Amino acid sequence: MASRNKLQKFAEIVSFPNVYENYDPKHPQLVGINHEPIDLKGKWNGGHFKIEHPLVLELACGRGEYSLGLGEMYPSKNFIGVDVKGARIWKGAKQALDSKMNNVAFLRTRIEQINLFFDKAEVSEIWITFPDPFLKDSKENRRLTSPNFLNRYKEILEPGGIINLKTDSPELYAYTKEVLVERDDLETIYDKDDIYSDDLEFQELEIKTYYERSHLLDGRKIKFLKFRFVDEI
Repeated sequence: MASRNKLQKFAEIVSFPNVYENYDPKHPQLVGINHEPIDLKGKWNGGHFKIEHPLVLELACGRGEYSLGLGEMYPSKNFIGVDVKGARIWKGAKQALDSKMNNVAFLRTRIEQINLFFDKAEVSEIWITFPDPFLKDSKENRRLTSPNFLNRYKEILEPGGIINLKTDSPELYAYTKEVLVERDDLETIYDKDDIYSDDLEFQELEIKTYYERSHLLDGRKIKFLKFRFVDEI
């Protein structure tokens, strides 16, 4: 039953006008509705979104809870949830369509390829919410806050563009703080190792993903880092 539902979702998502996909990592061709090839690099505002607004990405978006929540919270911004799992994206994309949220779209691709689909300084902000921490040392380069990924984000973020990390993983939190200290081109804007120990200081943190709700039930502390690129010293 689960497999059949997944296949049905894959079939439906092809007809969604708010979903774009890249199937072949070796060929950076993006396809839209009914697998029609499309080039949106540097053209998301105007090519998909009909109103020119700051562009915000949610990486490893899963069901897209943050893309949807932020889209509702900030109608004057455009949001794109990025994930490689089509069955997960289906839920967020369908909800956006049902709610007529014209400022929310989804991109199915590997995040390692993010630079192939966004132009230099095209993105104003990035959210990374409860990503896989990849705790083994051998998988460090797969952590979404590793230098490997940060260098990619730097290419597509506008000057002063912000990166937000929300996680329950103390290991990923500590690792990211170490990376921030080691790099001269990053500065920390905000750092909290337990966001619910006091009143929330950012309304965006009120949004809860499926994973966050389960982590809170397990008694885990939710950590938040906000940082940005600056001119190197």
